[in-house]
Amino acid sequence: MITVVGTGTGAPLPEDVLAGADLVVGGRRHLEAAPVPDTAEQVVLGPLAPALDIVGQYVEKDRPVVVLASGDPGFFGIVRVLAERFGSERLDVRPGVSSVATAFARVGLTWDDAVVVSAHGRAVRTAVNVCRAHPKVAVLTGPGSGPAELGAALAHEPGGRVLVVASALGDPDREHVERVTPAEAAARDWGGAVSVVLCLDEARALGAVRTVAGPPPGPAGWALDETEFTHRDSMITKFEVRALALARLGPRLGDLVWDVGAGSGSVAVECARLGAAVTAIEKTADGVERVRANAEAHGVDVRVVHGAAPAALSGLDDPDAVFIGGGGRELPAIVTACARRARRAVVVAMAALDRVPAAREALVAAGFSCDGVLLQSSRLAPLPGDVSRLAATNPVFLLWGTRPPARTEGVAL
Repeated sequence: MITVVGTGTGAPLPEDVLAGADLVVGGRRHLEAAPVPDTAEQVVLGPLAPALDIVGQYVEKDRPVVVLASGDPGFFGIVRVLAERFGSERLDVRPGVSSVATAFARVGLTWDDAVVVSAHGRAVRTAVNVCRAHPKVAVLTGPGSGPAELGAALAHEPGGRVLVVASALGDPDREHVERVTPAEAAARDWGGAVSVVLCLDEARALGAVRTVAGPPPGPAGWALDETEFTHRDSMITKFEVRALALARLGPRLGDLVWDVGAGSGSVAVECARLGAAVTAIEKTADGVERVRANAEAHGVDVRVVHGAAPAALSGLDDPDAVFIGGGGRELPAIVTACARRARRAVVVAMAALDRVPAAREALVAAGFSCDGVLLQSSRLAPLPGDVSRLAATNPVFLLWGTRPPARTEGVAL
């Protein structure tokens, strides 16, 4: 049997479990704080594979093993690896209080509506995008993915986020919880002790009563009617076009989407409602204000960049997907710039058929597989006498490029 004990956030160690152990595995600080019997072998966790091999030798001989872990080891913890290697039936898990629960407790907030994302041993970009899109996020940190990196990425985002940096939680001598702005976090050297960072929009941090924990459920519908947005002279991506564009963009939690030539920001808002972080690029000042007003009306965060593409794109983080709804004569250059940087997909809406070949050529040249469709719809419109007619909308050509998935020779563990 392998007993997995969560510790490190104030929970006392069960001495009876340790007393009967033949092998105790854990981080150096956990082992130093634990009353490990002199008869037990100790393994300090570093590289995981050698430690698992030693655990396996004890398990084969049916000798008791204790693994010491931080907080709740079933929450982004070692339980997954142990269950995969030895089977869940061989585990006796004694959870402690997770660092996330402890951090929220320290600032007096519930966390049933929080989004939790791990940046430990992972690239920080997913955590950053979740923080951009949601008002209450907990980030489990790691080397190269800590407060400084989060702060640098979030320093210019809308919404006035605050970072709560929590380290050594549960240690009466070393615990430290501090509120800082993203810019302040970016300017500091935090060392390696940080365990969790809360990213909060304090105006919305209290949240509402919830039935289902975690991120809010997705919207009940999308491809909203044009009347749901403020726009100028019908200059808005029509809902039929928006529906297919959203299907090809695939916006989701952890993604970053660009809406280039945003206009009213209808595509940007819809992507944000589906959970993605969104940056809208708009060259007109009144358009910038419309995008901001529409985002606020729908309760989502959209970063708005006032400038003309492709020049305005240079300082932005690389997107997962891009929607291009404007561009004029600069469209080929804009598509080329976006295609070079998009990780997954680029979708282009064009009213002028003459611009389709150049846009398609730019996508193909960037290594995308390309497809498209001419969308021409007719909507029901009332006539006198309580009857209806079909009113044609302007045809729009929708072109999309998809980057082929990268080939991998194997998975590194």
